[in-house]
Amino acid sequence: MAAKNAISPTRNENYPEWYQQVVRAADLAELSPVRGCMVIKPWGYSLWENIQRVLDGMFKATGHSNAYFPLFIPLSFLQKEAEHVEGFAKECAVVTHHRLEAGKDGKLVPASPLDEPLVVRPTSETIIGAMFAKWIQSYRDLPLLINQWANIVRWEMRTRLFLRTTEFLWQEGHTAHASEEEARAETDKMLRVYADFAEKYMAMPVIMGEKTAAERFPGAVSTYSIEAMMQDRKALQSGTSHFLGQNFSKASGIKFLDQNGVETNAWTTSWGVSTRLIGGLIMTHADDDGLVLPPRLAPAQVVILPILHKEETRAQVLDYCRNVARELKSVSYDGRPLAIELDEREGRGGEKVWNWIKKGIPVRIEIGPRDMSADSVALARRDRPHKEIRIIKRAELTGTIGKILDEIQDNLLNRARELREANTRIINSRDELYAFFTPKNKEQPEIHGGFALVHWSGEPDVEEVLKNELGVSIRCIPSDSQKEEGTCLISGKPSSRRVLFAKAY
Repeated sequence: MAAKNAISPTRNENYPEWYQQVVRAADLAELSPVRGCMVIKPWGYSLWENIQRVLDGMFKATGHSNAYFPLFIPLSFLQKEAEHVEGFAKECAVVTHHRLEAGKDGKLVPASPLDEPLVVRPTSETIIGAMFAKWIQSYRDLPLLINQWANIVRWEMRTRLFLRTTEFLWQEGHTAHASEEEARAETDKMLRVYADFAEKYMAMPVIMGEKTAAERFPGAVSTYSIEAMMQDRKALQSGTSHFLGQNFSKASGIKFLDQNGVETNAWTTSWGVSTRLIGGLIMTHADDDGLVLPPRLAPAQVVILPILHKEETRAQVLDYCRNVARELKSVSYDGRPLAIELDEREGRGGEKVWNWIKKGIPVRIEIGPRDMSADSVALARRDRPHKEIRIIKRAELTGTIGKILDEIQDNLLNRARELREANTRIINSRDELYAFFTPKNKEQPEIHGGFALVHWSGEPDVEEVLKNELGVSIRCIPSDSQKEEGTCLISGKPSSRRVLFAKAY
């Protein structure tokens, strides 16, 4: 008989539905009464807070300061940059009135039209550009390095919790520089910050590279991204960094006097990641029993579960558990005290165990009367089968817990890297490419495909053909790709390097 899993359906049975069930079982988020928007619940929001905390420290270490800009953007601001407005026009939510009045039927209706409609920010380049134009007068004012943590609204038709919602949380960095060279260096530096964060904290290996013109941020000169492989072998764009050139500075009038007294436009960048990272974390590490969290980002690293079968030993076991929790909280992990959950709730022990397994907590410690008598604990790791238990003496626990957590963190990264390597192909024929990305069951596609490194001639028509016929796109031109003469599989024209094709979220 097949082993029973906590999550149904499993990844192999129905990956999209498995994802939704993991989110629900881990109590991360749920749909809100507003179509396409989500409510992020405490366990999920704690995860976002840890992502924020780490990234914010990385931004400040690279010289950036936090600020906040308005949620509303005058319509005329978006119209200043032609590509920008064209790229976001279909996703914009627009405020046209500033009050409500009761109609003849008693229902509230909009009244008092605004002199100019306001767009609920889909991104903030234009409104921040207007402020930069006021703040920057001289080369002495540069570079200007600003970040904001905010919410964003993009009117999505098909939504999925964390991965694509009408409103989401993110950070957006915006910088201005005196030279093209300096702005390009900033663009590259922040992409590497994202890649470093993804691998060291999320345990999610990524490929850095440049987007093609078809995938570029509207109005940017160059867009770069980090791409990660999920367990269904699709790519997730997990962060972007844009070199904007002087396009937005010209549109917003960001000018300065250089060292020779000559007025010139600044060179600008923007870069961002969002709550989509939580979706990426789920799809990189979760299994058929629920969420699996990397210790460095987990809301708590350890849960202590008292085993309370007999009332006469209840008080002693609880007291013992509280002392163990106190000792563990004195341990520093990744620069902070360990976060410990002590689950003293009433209820069946088995249900509580599975509750924490589904929430993905890295280490589970169970303590009953026998453990207490032996002055030891029973420890289970979330990256290993749930029945695999290790007995550790209490005296050794504080000295070994950090090493155990590091092993879990490293194991998750290595497993994700192995999955990516096993499902990345160098493809040299059109037939092989089509076979790689075509499911055997078109009605309910099985997990298939992966990352394909393929020669491309640089023509947008090739991208369009493959998007229409296979549902794949060029995720990036990898930064570490070497020049290699070849032939484009679709156009038959010469190609100088391989690019990364994949199906994507």
